[in-house]
Amino acid sequence: MRRRISLSVGFAVAVVAFGFAAAPAQAHGDRVAVKDGYLPGTVVIRTNERRLYYFTGSGEAIRYPVGVGRAGMQWSGTAFIDGKYIQPAWTPPASIRGDYRRLPPVVPGGSSRNPMGVAAMTLSGGGEYAIHGTNAPGTIGGFVSHGCIRMYNEDIMELYNRVSIGTRVVVTR
Repeated sequence: MRRRISLSVGFAVAVVAFGFAAAPAQAHGDRVAVKDGYLPGTVVIRTNERRLYYFTGSGEAIRYPVGVGRAGMQWSGTAFIDGKYIQPAWTPPASIRGDYRRLPPVVPGGSSRNPMGVAAMTLSGGGEYAIHGTNAPGTIGGFVSHGCIRMYNEDIMELYNRVSIGTRVVVTR
């Protein structure tokens, strides 16, 4: 009887382990019809919707959920991607260090404490903003950042592979 229970428990553990094995992460982008006339390759972030659109052709875009700036930390305008980084280290800007004085001067890439996630694309325009992944996926869809655009790590990698340095980024409220 004990042997039968042990075998049953062992079998149940194996079923649970294989049944709940982590599936490969999938991107959250949806192909959608759009009325805006942006050129293919343009990135548009609609802050009020908490969505990023990557325009693929006339009347079509890939739409991703994002986290955006908190009240008082949102911005709008046009920028361009001026840097692309995988597993970037993060140097907190003065504005963030003022709010979080215990932050180290640099958080290494790949660290679970690094808010940049698996990749980041910096934006031109004089600010310290980026479109980046996150190690806090529960923040996607909220007003959560100091002005950066947060994406699921799977989504930032998909977008990272679609865009290049110089890609136009339009942020609207």
